[in-house]
Amino acid sequence: MWNEPSAEKLATTPKLYETEHIPTEDKIIHCHFQIGNCHWFITEFDGVDTMFGFCILNNDLEMAEWGYVGFSELRSIKIQGYLEVEFDTTWVPIAAGEVELIRRGGGILSGTRDEENEGAWVWHTLRN
Repeated sequence: MWNEPSAEKLATTPKLYETEHIPTEDKIIHCHFQIGNCHWFITEFDGVDTMFGFCILNNDLEMAEWGYVGFSELRSIKIQGYLEVEFDTTWVPIAAGEVELIRRGGGILSGTRDEENEGAWVWHTLRN
């Protein structure tokens, strides 16, 4: 991994499930990892390996989603033997609703359920 985050930086990220009660647009993105058009916006970390956040692979905004990724997985990615995932050292923690790629990827959950659709979560994108 290029520019691997320090243990101190990772310690500032909330533990898994600590931000469950926070609406998605207000969740703080503490870390950003990137390689090419792949992005991982991290909101939680278990302190060992498992991270939770919003993932966009190959700029495919239609398939972007919230989910889990292993820190060891991110560290192990190498393309053509030398390109590695980069930790964004300039990233300043901000709310998910302020991250354009998350908004464009439909990653903002409104906090309501669609009762006509068997209680499925209603997703929406914030307006610019």
